[in-house]
Amino acid sequence: MKTIQPFGDRILVKMLEIPQQTASGIYLPDTSKEKPSEGEIIAIGEGSHLQEKLSVGDKIYFQKYSGSELKADGVSYLILEESHILARIIEIEKIPEPAQSRKK
Repeated sequence: MKTIQPFGDRILVKMLEIPQQTASGIYLPDTSKEKPSEGEIIAIGEGSHLQEKLSVGDKIYFQKYSGSELKADGVSYLILEESHILARIIEIEKIPEPAQSRKK
């Protein structure tokens, strides 16, 4: 197993898998898939100002076709610059719908 530590303001991101099947059950060939733009932070460079805002394990959106792609131990990673990160993904529980008011 390799340990990869990015330098400066760079961030190591594990790309999230894209579903191979649509909601209607159609399987997508590799050639029709879009490049992922979501990932999970694996490591943050020591010179990055994002250490105050993001942490290892956070999920993020990043610019498509940005960063340098690499593979280690069969897993695809990206090394991104700080400026390539667009947003953090915050997962919240489903908000219950309000009860409908009843007319009397």
